[in-house]
Amino acid sequence: MLSSSSVVLRQWGGTAVSGTRVGVVRGAVGGAEATPPLWWAWVAAWPVAAVFVLSNAATPLYVLWQREMGFSKGTLTVVFAFYIVGLLGSLLVSGVASDRLGRKPVLLPALGLALVACVVFATAATVTSLIVARLFTGVAVGAVVSAGMAAVTDVAGPGRRRLAALLASCAMVFGAGLGPLLAGVFSETLPAPTVTVFVVEAVLLMTAVGAVVRMPLRRPVGPVKGAVWVRVPGVPRGNRRQLWLGIAVFAPGITATSFVLSLGPSLLSGLLGTTSRIVAGAMAFTMFLAATGVQFAVQWLSRPAILTAGAVSTVLSMVALIAAVRGASIVALIASALLAGAGQGMGQLGGLSLLNSSVSPGRLAEANAALNVGGYVPAGLLPVSVGYLSDGVGLTDAATVFGVVLAGLAVAGGAVVVAGRWQGEGA
Repeated sequence: MLSSSSVVLRQWGGTAVSGTRVGVVRGAVGGAEATPPLWWAWVAAWPVAAVFVLSNAATPLYVLWQREMGFSKGTLTVVFAFYIVGLLGSLLVSGVASDRLGRKPVLLPALGLALVACVVFATAATVTSLIVARLFTGVAVGAVVSAGMAAVTDVAGPGRRRLAALLASCAMVFGAGLGPLLAGVFSETLPAPTVTVFVVEAVLLMTAVGAVVRMPLRRPVGPVKGAVWVRVPGVPRGNRRQLWLGIAVFAPGITATSFVLSLGPSLLSGLLGTTSRIVAGAMAFTMFLAATGVQFAVQWLSRPAILTAGAVSTVLSMVALIAAVRGASIVALIASALLAGAGQGMGQLGGLSLLNSSVSPGRLAEANAALNVGGYVPAGLLPVSVGYLSDGVGLTDAATVFGVVLAGLAVAGGAVVVAGRWQGEGA
């Protein structure tokens, strides 16, 4: 519980951090500024949601581009993976830059790049243009998951860090689900099926620019002379345990949802015999709606309990996935998507909460970047591998292999969390 003066928060591994007086944030020059009203934390979460709408908006449209351009499932997963490449490259810079230069100098160019990605998507005529659009999207998302999520925590103030983690995490998964739903509905009901959603998304991004410009953010301390700007993001030595515990559950969860996003439409086509983009978008939306809802449901649980539940959910998702592809069950496929969303949501919330409560504001964006690097590396590699494997052995066998491997990783992650809990290190 936070006191009105100073607070020491104990997390896994015995790390303690000192807080400041609740209701007050310190400026770069040592002055005190009143914490902004709570509604600013909701406003700060909007740019995160807006960029994540773009992150998955293309998902239901790949079947159209695939038909027009004639590329394979393997090529489809490569297009998807270039998003991961851009994201990881962005995370090498954006977290450090945000902590040193401030949130706005990172967020505004990222939103500008997202707008460019909308234009490229809307005019795409080749696989190369799709790759470029996905790459730009990944760079923008990388900046948002580091600087944008840290901005939510900054605006919320030191007394609302757990709420800030919830808002930032829910903004991410809700936006990620809203994008494919809008794309599916617009592409089936309105003219220009591969254009309309990106026009709408451009408008959403422009409102996000306005939110960032007006956001009441503290001034950073400034760059450190001689410091490295491009590096693998990390956390202070005393916070490494919190980081790895978050990655242990978040990585399998987001890998499961990445699989559904990249190959889910192909599975739907095989099981239902339909290429309906509304159905594909709705499945992605319900998956991330589950990710959003479960975070509100479990927010009062301890962090070890949230992470343990996330690992269990991901394991059950993979069991349902194997049942879906082996038994041609659409019900099992939907269950797999919902459980994958819940697994990502709880892993993400648990990981962000650990970092928010223990890492100082001056390293928080980099810490968020580190968590996402740990999650997105397997989320990029495994679905791509399955895409190419499916070209050789079929989607049923490839999805089965994926399910077994990822279930094993989720079990291992859950075991790490449970081991820490039994050692009395949970909070």
